[in-house]
Amino acid sequence: MKLAYALCGSFCTHGASVSALKVLAAENVITPILSEITRDTDTRFGRADTLREAITCICGSEPILSIRRAEEIITVGNYDALIVAPCTGNTLAKVAHGITDSTVTMCVKAQLRCRRPVIIGIATNDGLGANLKSIALTLEKKNIYFVPFSQDNPTGKPTSLICDFSLIGETLKFAAEGKQLQPILL
Repeated sequence: MKLAYALCGSFCTHGASVSALKVLAAENVITPILSEITRDTDTRFGRADTLREAITCICGSEPILSIRRAEEIITVGNYDALIVAPCTGNTLAKVAHGITDSTVTMCVKAQLRCRRPVIIGIATNDGLGANLKSIALTLEKKNIYFVPFSQDNPTGKPTSLICDFSLIGETLKFAAEGKQLQPILL
């Protein structure tokens, strides 16, 4: 399959996302994408340039890093699917409301315009709070599929949700058939 794979700024989940990317890259052609915050921010979880180098090595191509490049490449790219993992609450809210002001949201818009699958691997501290409405709105959108998710840390962060990154490949298989992998809530 020809895939696009975007990483947003849930920095603590980048390791799990990169592991899932490696598995997919073994059998697919993948164009990587980084959100602006991911592209530019060094954190206690790693350096931005190290992440960029790792995904470039895994995918064999430089990531899409700007809205302009996203529009140019994804719109005409005929991608079988776009995976956004991790997808932060901020990005999810923009997708839910049709806001296209970032590299990743432009990729989502372009992929949906081509009527092709978008797979969301959520990672947000506010999934059962401020972002719950965005999840509901996005679940109703055609051609959007969620990687099954659960509470991240029910006692320490009771509103936090995170996808099971190991289920991205299976979610992709179902999405290619126009189906949502179930159960969606783990």
